[in-house]
Amino acid sequence: MSQAATVPTHNSPYADLPGISSKLFEAKAQKGLTFAQIAEAIGKDEVWLAAAFYGQAKFTEEELKKVSEVLGIPALESLSQLGDHWWPNRGLGPMPPTDPVIYRLYESVLVYGHAIKAIIHEKFGDGIMSMIDCKVNIEKKPDPKGDRVVLTFDGKFLPYAKW
Repeated sequence: MSQAATVPTHNSPYADLPGISSKLFEAKAQKGLTFAQIAEAIGKDEVWLAAAFYGQAKFTEEELKKVSEVLGIPALESLSQLGDHWWPNRGLGPMPPTDPVIYRLYESVLVYGHAIKAIIHEKFGDGIMSMIDCKVNIEKKPDPKGDRVVLTFDGKFLPYAKW
């Protein structure tokens, strides 16, 4: 699979990302690196790194310097495009989502959301799973009928407060 396919275009829902995002995606594609490879090189998780590329997580100065080094782009240029004034946009974009992969994730919550909620309440009580204190893992599981996507959300349970 071509790494260039992961570079957002100006007509994409990612067109409003910070300028550095385009440079990061272009350098990633030119180097032929995966998120996992870059993440390993800088000591971070691949899902967190991908979120930072898409403007959904915030690089520290040190993290951005490491990524710039791995990708061979000037760190000062990268740092000048993101400052303390910039904060991540953790939103999903247009609703319902138009990207097929994102739509299927959205659809999974539409189809199984009530069942998942009920089981969380049965096992933990009245509360939610935190997405702030959450780890996401994506694995490829070989299967004779076609490879499987194993998506794990490992989130902290937060009970609703009573007052």
